[in-house]
Amino acid sequence: MSLLRADQELTRQSYYAATAPREQGFAPLEGSRRCDVAIVGGGLAGLSAAIELADRGFSVALLEAREVGWGASGRNGGQAIHGLACDQETIESQLGLDEARRVWGMSIEALDLIRARIERFGIDCDWQDGYLGVAVNDKKARDLREWRDRIESVYGYPLEWFGRDAVSRWIASPRYVAGLHDARSGHLHPLKYSLGLARAAAALGVTIHEHSPVTALEHGATASAPCTVRTARGSVTADQVLLAGNVYLPEFGPQVASGLDARIMPVGTYIVCSEPLGEERCRALIPSRSAVCDTNFVLDYFRPTRDHRLLYGGRVSYSTVTPMNVAESMRRRMVGTFPQLADAKIEYAWGGFVDISMNRAPDFGRLPAPGARESGAGASSAVSNVYYLQGFSGHGLALTGLAGRLVAEAMAGDASRFDTFARIRHRAFPGGRLLRTPALVLGMAYYRLRDVL
Repeated sequence: MSLLRADQELTRQSYYAATAPREQGFAPLEGSRRCDVAIVGGGLAGLSAAIELADRGFSVALLEAREVGWGASGRNGGQAIHGLACDQETIESQLGLDEARRVWGMSIEALDLIRARIERFGIDCDWQDGYLGVAVNDKKARDLREWRDRIESVYGYPLEWFGRDAVSRWIASPRYVAGLHDARSGHLHPLKYSLGLARAAAALGVTIHEHSPVTALEHGATASAPCTVRTARGSVTADQVLLAGNVYLPEFGPQVASGLDARIMPVGTYIVCSEPLGEERCRALIPSRSAVCDTNFVLDYFRPTRDHRLLYGGRVSYSTVTPMNVAESMRRRMVGTFPQLADAKIEYAWGGFVDISMNRAPDFGRLPAPGARESGAGASSAVSNVYYLQGFSGHGLALTGLAGRLVAEAMAGDASRFDTFARIRHRAFPGGRLLRTPALVLGMAYYRLRDVL
């Protein structure tokens, strides 16, 4: 089944969609036009790049297959967290410690960028400071403490530690034995934020076209020649192109995906939201009102909302098949963490797909230049003027904003920071399109077993 079709039903049941009405629409592409940069994908990465490019004086056209913020950008867990989805050791092993420090610093810049855009564009998106990383047993607590100590000593990033005797001051759950607090990370309403960025981009002169799925990408005759992006009813010719469709890019065919889909995997994620709990009861769960995430490989994450509900995510599907009884199974997970919510009703349940890479590191780069030897997408000397951003691996709320800034810098002539990420090596998932899903399902069964040991 098409990922776009699979997402459609669950997305309609989203708390975010119910609390962030779309007040501004954008007409589909009709006819032909010319601009400096064409962007495929109206999520956080594409919108961020559009804003950064407009600020630098580029003319930009953005094409979105559905509506801006329709995909993972508008229905994720809402947590903006330091670092990447992969361990820093993954980056250190490939790029060295100095560059790994640079990558970490850029992940913190991504958090600051969210706050800056909220203030600059007056986006009311329920931002709340604070993040808790929590451990479910003593072994995981030791591992988390060692990680925290290394991040502070090697990367100079302070995180407040709390042990078993202080857990209850941070979270009213019997499930956790220790954790850390980061005041610089936080959480927000992702659809409100996405729609706010779309309004900002349009106000800066970006031309946005919704309901305009791309059908073809035509490269120029040389690496620097203009490219043409086609839809069923029009085309955009541009000097540079950004592919920011992430997990949905393969939906538009091999002419557009250009082999990028082999290096990412669609993973279904599912979230529920409780009925309003009242301010006192909701605050008692997490007194700091921080976002929370445990350290399991197959993790749970949750946070309070502005209207005093609990939003809880944690179940995933690696088979692209939506699990049965999502609302009830997620309610059980929520009550397992907070037994005091046994009487709380679930009012919303939704889900959708995110893209993960093999090593959980983001995958940024340029497509091979026309006529280049077939060696896969990525950074090389024979690259085209078509850039891509993908592989945020469930950690993209903040990082997508930074990615948009980095690709805009590169298109404007300074690729130094973009190329730091582009040098991270990525492998295709084993098994090809037919076998990689069963292989991943078996692999994740192993990690689930590790989580309970």
